[in-house]
Amino acid sequence: MLCMVCKQREAKVHLTQMLEGKTKKVDLCDECAKAKGVDDPAGFSLADLLMGLGAANELAQSMTEAGEARCPRCGLTQADFKKTGRLGCDQCYETFRESLSSLLKNMHKGTKHRGKVPGGSPASPATDDRLMKLQQDLLAAIKAENYEEAARLRDAIKALKQDSANAMA
Repeated sequence: MLCMVCKQREAKVHLTQMLEGKTKKVDLCDECAKAKGVDDPAGFSLADLLMGLGAANELAQSMTEAGEARCPRCGLTQADFKKTGRLGCDQCYETFRESLSSLLKNMHKGTKHRGKVPGGSPASPATDDRLMKLQQDLLAAIKAENYEEAARLRDAIKALKQDSANAMA
């Protein structure tokens, strides 16, 4: 079995972590294990490996530079995050927003949650955004009693929905 980091040498260090019933395994060669601090349990974090080999260190360092930030709701610190690789509550995202943004961009395809699109659904995120914008504009036009604009927006929404339905067929 090859090392998960360098993908060149045989893995001789095998780590397993159980979190909430899920098993995460990491296989490392001796050199990569030493480089990641596996021989020093105080300096090693499995989260570092699972989150992109050093991303947790960068996050912890940026949090430390900003002071020992602590979540006001759950009390999580950057040391806690580095140790577990998980945030404590939804307030942590606000507390650590600046430090997390670059990490989330690298881990996911952006920082805006879009949810899952059901299989067979042709709606793209751009189409969904356009439809939402049109609906908001329609409500604003009705509120302003601009009925001509409201009728135009209603027709545009209908056409966009029809195009989406046709794409599905």
